Amino acid sequence: MSVRILALVGSLRAGSHNRQLAEAAVKLAPEGAEVELFEGLADIPFYNEDIDVEGSVPAAAARLRAAAQDSDAFLFFSPEYNGTIPAVLKNAIDWLSRPYGAGAFGGKPVAVVGTAFGQFGGVWAQDETRKSVGIAGGQVLEDVKLSIPGSLTRFAETHPVDDAEIAAQLTEVVARLHGTVGAAQAA
Repeated sequence: MSVRILALVGSLRAGSHNRQLAEAAVKLAPEGAEVELFEGLADIPFYNEDIDVEGSVPAAAARLRAAAQDSDAFLFFSPEYNGTIPAVLKNAIDWLSRPYGAGAFGGKPVAVVGTAFGQFGGVWAQDETRKSVGIAGGQVLEDVKLSIPGSLTRFAETHPVDDAEIAAQLTEVVARLHGTVGAAQAA
């Protein structure tokens, strides 16, 4: 049985280095793991309980929830915007945390990685993402981290999948998520 990992990217830019990391995770997934890169976060309206009504949830939010329900784990790719989590990623977490007590995370394993131009690789945003998704019900793998600094220079001419060091680290992140799900399913 394959483990399905839903990848959510906090940057909407087509050439985003975090998107490239997610694409690399799709390619580097070990046997038995499938990383699905969710498309469409830009189409999801800001969370509002007035529009989160059974039978009339916006289609883009319903697609996100369905993809999340079908997944066994989550892999977040977070850049850092002004020292914190991008709004599009926080909005996805908000939609997935509802309905209260029955959100899509449901104790599923979550890892957060990313890259940013600064010298710390976006650790503040990644920490905020871990905090938010943990409160929303995800089982955050606190010891699974990958923060890559200097994205503009490091990936100026090299896709992350072609960077041997990053490819190895990202493969390990996906393998840890896969192993956590596998161990839970075996228990």
